[in-house]
Amino acid sequence: MSRHITSALGRAAARSARASVPATSCLLVPRLTTARASLYAPAPHTLSRATFSTSAQLRTPISAEQLKAATPAPLSDEEYHDVADRYLEDVQTKFEELAETREDVDVEYSAGVMKIGFLETGEYVINKQPPNKQIWLSSPVSGPKRYDYVLLSEGQNDKQDTATGAWVYLRDGSTLDEVLQTETGISLESSSTSDIEP
Repeated sequence: MSRHITSALGRAAARSARASVPATSCLLVPRLTTARASLYAPAPHTLSRATFSTSAQLRTPISAEQLKAATPAPLSDEEYHDVADRYLEDVQTKFEELAETREDVDVEYSAGVMKIGFLETGEYVINKQPPNKQIWLSSPVSGPKRYDYVLLSEGQNDKQDTATGAWVYLRDGSTLDEVLQTETGISLESSSTSDIEP
């Protein structure tokens, strides 16, 4: 069979599987009023310009003021890959732990593309986009979004060149962690929090 026919059959099978699930049988996921963002920083040996922090007290959703001033962090290619790979490994670990306890969850990760399948809601695709230095999410609930790594600061009282980082959708200020936690109920907060300095 040709690739075209094989992929068409695969799409048809996926559509029929989705169509056979009643629309009212979605996962019951509690709506969270305040989701906390998990913050990631590059390894100390890759830092060239700034100090990043993953301190627990800085883990808050991005505010409207921060969103106005937010711009993607000026990461080198090496820093981007380090931060993105570490983030995706953490996401993979959390969802594989869930998949071990539930039969309706499937996780695959290969070549920078992660697929997280939920039997009743569909498949999440999270992938690296190195040319744009972004992580893209395709959600069966909220649709596609592109996340930039943004450095956030608590305000004027912060030390110079200290900041926390999060994968942020710059159109609405949501973080990738918030969206995944709200839609799947899985908290992606890092279990170890520490300040990382060069």
